[in-house]
Amino acid sequence: MKETFYSNGKLLITGEYLVLDGATAFALPTKFGQNLIVEKNTNHEIHWKSFDADGTIWFEDRILFSEIINPELQAPETIKSTLLSILHEAYVLNPSFITDESGYIITTQLSFPKKWGLGTSSTLINNIAQWLQIDAFTLLNNSFGGSGYDIACAQNNSPILYHLEKGKPIVEKATFKPDFSQHIYFVYLNKKQSSKTAIANYQTNKTNSLNKSIDAINKITLEVLHANSLHSFAQAIEKHETKMSIVLETTTVKEALFSDFNGEVKSLGAWGGDFVMVLSESDITSYFSSKGFDTIIPYSDMILS
Repeated sequence: MKETFYSNGKLLITGEYLVLDGATAFALPTKFGQNLIVEKNTNHEIHWKSFDADGTIWFEDRILFSEIINPELQAPETIKSTLLSILHEAYVLNPSFITDESGYIITTQLSFPKKWGLGTSSTLINNIAQWLQIDAFTLLNNSFGGSGYDIACAQNNSPILYHLEKGKPIVEKATFKPDFSQHIYFVYLNKKQSSKTAIANYQTNKTNSLNKSIDAINKITLEVLHANSLHSFAQAIEKHETKMSIVLETTTVKEALFSDFNGEVKSLGAWGGDFVMVLSESDITSYFSSKGFDTIIPYSDMILS
């Protein structure tokens, strides 16, 4: 008998980095996500196979129950060691999937290319949590780390506002149905950004004026959420980018790559990779394609509604 679990991908629209310190973030679950299929097996091991969106296998291995119970530290970090870390923490939260069972065949299937950065790890963690009936936020915190907004997107089919209150995740469903959505696009920057590395850099370099920055971003987040025109939405997005460039002490993606573009461009999540959100009243295809960015997804094709 097969059990199948599914989780949504994510895009963080506002509050990147600062969400780790209590800022309210606005995030959107995507139409893309990941399945986890579990079958019973023997030999006290998991035969694990992970498929990319194009059907290619990007990871396959046999994981012994004994490795999950007592994972050895592996350096450098590998896909298997990361997976073992997640499974070990899942075992700590619910040992019965190891102690009461004899083995599994587990298959994961992404509906987006792994390189896109829409939540390969968060959808996996949420799927494992669903399977083992444990808290996904706790599993994330104990294994991979991060704010948890991506777990909230994995679990919700509508826009969300998300913040941490004394370390506890607070998720609020939000209404966001912009009349101007046909002018919103998502463009892939042709490189995967490591959220772990980006978070570590932020934690090292964050300034003492954190509370003021959080207050400013919280205000802008509400402006973004309640914008009633493309113009007001673009103004709020530009303001957010300017503020975060000061916080992160780095140039905005528009300044760095698209200074001649007639419209707004916003980094999403970890700056420097994955997707950007683009706002424009005219078609953007020729402009971005001319710069080598050919993965251009309209809002209606990306965002779960």
